[in-house]
Amino acid sequence: MTKPEIIQQLDRAITCAYAPYSQFQVGAVIIDEQGQTHAGCNVENAAYPSGCCAEQSAVSNMVINGGKTIQHIYIKSSSEHACPPCGNCRQIISEFSDDNSQIHMLDGNNQITSLTLKEMLPSQFNADWLEGK
Repeated sequence: MTKPEIIQQLDRAITCAYAPYSQFQVGAVIIDEQGQTHAGCNVENAAYPSGCCAEQSAVSNMVINGGKTIQHIYIKSSSEHACPPCGNCRQIISEFSDDNSQIHMLDGNNQITSLTLKEMLPSQFNADWLEGK
């Protein structure tokens, strides 16, 4: 998948976002371990903050389509600034990532800031804690 194709998918996801309360639209695109892409957008609810973030939506799309591991997740918002995932989304991304997973945040000019999950969430809670490791 080329950068222009990913940007096109992100921009489409942003336009699909349902954000009547915050006016903050977010799109996310995941490339999984099979090279498949999965898009998501944020969906707000009048019972604020009940709703679904774009990253959560993209992860759900990946799982429905048989993906297991996030290789890359691209995130873009309606803001001029690069948008990092919220704390809850960082934890959800962690659940479906490995040491090679990359988080890419695009600003309004499509400039990309990339981090590994370990850089973004250095002390993540994951299944290892539940297994007593």
